[in-house]
Amino acid sequence: MTAPTLETLRAAAGPVSRETFERLVAFEALFLKWNRSINLAAPSTLDDVWRRHILDSAQLGLIEAKATRWVDLGSGGGFPGLVLAFLLAEREGGAIDLVESNRKKASFLQAVVGQFGLPARIVARRIEDAPALVPAPQVVTARALAPLSALLDLAAPWLSAGARGLFHKGRDYRAELQESAHRWSFDLVEHPSITDPHGVILEVSDLRPA
Repeated sequence: MTAPTLETLRAAAGPVSRETFERLVAFEALFLKWNRSINLAAPSTLDDVWRRHILDSAQLGLIEAKATRWVDLGSGGGFPGLVLAFLLAEREGGAIDLVESNRKKASFLQAVVGQFGLPARIVARRIEDAPALVPAPQVVTARALAPLSALLDLAAPWLSAGARGLFHKGRDYRAELQESAHRWSFDLVEHPSITDPHGVILEVSDLRPA
């Protein structure tokens, strides 16, 4: 288990205040409390929430260190969306929309946003309905949501309008890239994950039909 420290957070996310670190530690405890009644994450990952979920999410903040307008698709237990909301509270004008259609999970997200006063809005709708409600984000994120080809279909309204995608992927990501090439062309940067030696963050931009 990785013990929460300010140093591990800064290694993942870049310059972060001690206050934000302490708020994320409090969020970890709240997440575990809620998870006892709502299935927010895989049980096998709960022994190391700090590394496997919080730091894994926080690394996106370092990749996009200046972006202020974000949307997270299928936010679920708040990874990466809620973690990014804590980080965006330190950026002037920073805000994120969390799209989650599951009522119980949306209630959890709203409770955390309210308790910590985060710059986030819960969009309790299906992802397909969200583009009309979430205009012009700079960055679109999603984690453990769908294969890349389906993910690009969902994110296309924003990515084709100039947003960049940051998508967590595991060891089989090359097969997902190959499959996506049948439908989409895009510019790609592969960022090695700092928490998973087999994982990457795929930075997708300039999405267009193949």
